[in-house]
Amino acid sequence: MMLGYLLARAGVDVTVLEKHKDFLRDFRGDTVHPSTLTVLDELGLLEKFLELPHTKIRKASVTLGKNEYTIAEFDRIPAKCQFIALMPQWDFLDFLKQQAEVFPHFRLLMQTEAKDLLARGGRIGGVLARGETDNLDIRAGLTVAADGRHSMLRMKSGLEPTDLGAPFDVLWLRLPFRKGDPVDLVGRLGDRQFLVMLYRGDYWQCAYGIEKGGFDKIRAEGLSAFRARLKEVAGFAADRIDETIKDFDQVKLLTVTVNRLKRWARPGLLCIGDAAHAMSPIGGVGINLAIQDAVATANILGPILQKGVPRFSDLKKVQARREFPTRLIQGFQVLAQNAVLGPILKSNRGPQPPLFVRVLDRWPWARQWPARLIGIGPRPEHIQLRAK
Repeated sequence: MMLGYLLARAGVDVTVLEKHKDFLRDFRGDTVHPSTLTVLDELGLLEKFLELPHTKIRKASVTLGKNEYTIAEFDRIPAKCQFIALMPQWDFLDFLKQQAEVFPHFRLLMQTEAKDLLARGGRIGGVLARGETDNLDIRAGLTVAADGRHSMLRMKSGLEPTDLGAPFDVLWLRLPFRKGDPVDLVGRLGDRQFLVMLYRGDYWQCAYGIEKGGFDKIRAEGLSAFRARLKEVAGFAADRIDETIKDFDQVKLLTVTVNRLKRWARPGLLCIGDAAHAMSPIGGVGINLAIQDAVATANILGPILQKGVPRFSDLKKVQARREFPTRLIQGFQVLAQNAVLGPILKSNRGPQPPLFVRVLDRWPWARQWPARLIGIGPRPEHIQLRAK
């Protein structure tokens, strides 16, 4: 949607496909980082965006036993918006849709799913899509696969990701917010479990970490056992669990995947976002890496698309630009998974604060670095493609 907005703004004809009738999807990533807020500011959209209901994360802390450690402070980063905005992803998508539809070169087809690639002479020339009532052949000089970690177009292209591994999955659930609760990100580490809590105004959006593939075992043990385990790590919110979690239908499984394509493109086709590199939920960076990919794609390919069709060598420039930040962030995520979260889920000794947690808690000035890595990221993108 962001790439479609940027290209249509520059006078390039764009068709965006969305297979559902609306954007209403629960438990999707909802974090909008300072890097994305900067992009919106450069487009003149920030004030309108922040008029939509949202909450803010200004610092991040983790709790081990009775001790709380502050590990990141976003008011220390060099950005106009020194916070992470939490907003339902459907609101963000609806906002971009409304902004994009003012451009005559933008077309959005809802309830239209790309099912296969159209190829001729070894070059991808569009997609075969299933619309609300019939099939569509959509021809294009450039086809962009932005259809997520289970990308149909990536599978049809023959491009295969390399799996980097993940030792845990996540269960998403909600707990009610009460007056007097904190309003920043809360991470709670316990015995063989961890819980991340995101303040969403009138409720907490919670990510409960479990061992890889362990949800079936949890369901088999029963709801009472699950609630008892959850109460051990929920801290101030423990007394809300029994009254809130009535059945497993209120718990949504996210199977964590971390992978990356060796090649993001073939002639006529480019993969971006999770289709090119599925991210761990650590740091909530997935949306923002995808936005950065979109901005880089528009900057590199927009001027070419204004005149004609990009060559394969042009498409490879997007990967050359975005692969380093992706590798660095995924490296940080895999390190955190393997050195911190994975061992917690396997140990019965109770978690001990790693050295870097103790350092960040003791020296506040150092908290800018994890905040920069998460909030801005390496090699942030800026709007270069001009409106036409």
